[in-house]
Amino acid sequence: MSLPPDYHMHTPLCRHASGEPTEYAAQALSVGLTEIGFTDHSPMRRDDFDNWRMRFDQLGEYIEKIEKARKDNGRLKIKIGLEVDYLPGHEDWIRELAAFHKWDYFIGSVHYISETWAVDNPEQISKWKERDAFEVWTIYFDRLRMAAETGFFEIIGHADLPKKFRIVPKQDCRPLFEKFLDAAKKTGVAIELNTAGLRKDCKEIYPSRAFLELAFARKIPITFGSDAHATLEVGADFKAAIELARTVGYTGFVKFEQRRRSESSL
Repeated sequence: MSLPPDYHMHTPLCRHASGEPTEYAAQALSVGLTEIGFTDHSPMRRDDFDNWRMRFDQLGEYIEKIEKARKDNGRLKIKIGLEVDYLPGHEDWIRELAAFHKWDYFIGSVHYISETWAVDNPEQISKWKERDAFEVWTIYFDRLRMAAETGFFEIIGHADLPKKFRIVPKQDCRPLFEKFLDAAKKTGVAIELNTAGLRKDCKEIYPSRAFLELAFARKIPITFGSDAHATLEVGADFKAAIELARTVGYTGFVKFEQRRRSESSL
């Protein structure tokens, strides 16, 4: 089975990943990948915004690390992008990041439902007890819809991230999914099948089958990502993700180069 690119990988610059990009690249070759992409957590305008992303003055070092990985692993096609947090009011900053380098793609992600709470942060899990789950999911998906509408991103990351800790509303969330997916359809943004969910409490790929079926019905394109924060996570569980995509009905995926999209068969 040929494998699609792993388009979601991190580096030690984000302060919660281990292993250098050149080691990730070598691992990618060993598991049969022919293309990968690095998308470390992008800087915020304030370097003290949180403690799990690189600083702005490290962007040059980040690019250098990817260049070294390319030189050390010549048989592997290596793309470079960023995983960019979308928060309302930060649009000008995202434009500045986009102009910094000739990126291949941006993954747009929502972690924060306020300026101070990232819903997937294990250090902040107690905040879930203070809020109604459906309210949190509603805010999250509204922000994800807004992210899709900006047109800033080629891919939307781990679309149903709030399920990470298995805190799922009793209410039907399909209307929330559909509003986001309708926005994604309008702007042409892809969603990723992110296998990191299998390594979290939810034990499920992001997004769920039900979510992916809604995406397929709208012909939303897909990519694949391990969300690797360690060398051995590169390409992790890709066979399961491919099987999920195929059983839903997908026969292809998309790739990016300097923010231009192309299609490939699955």
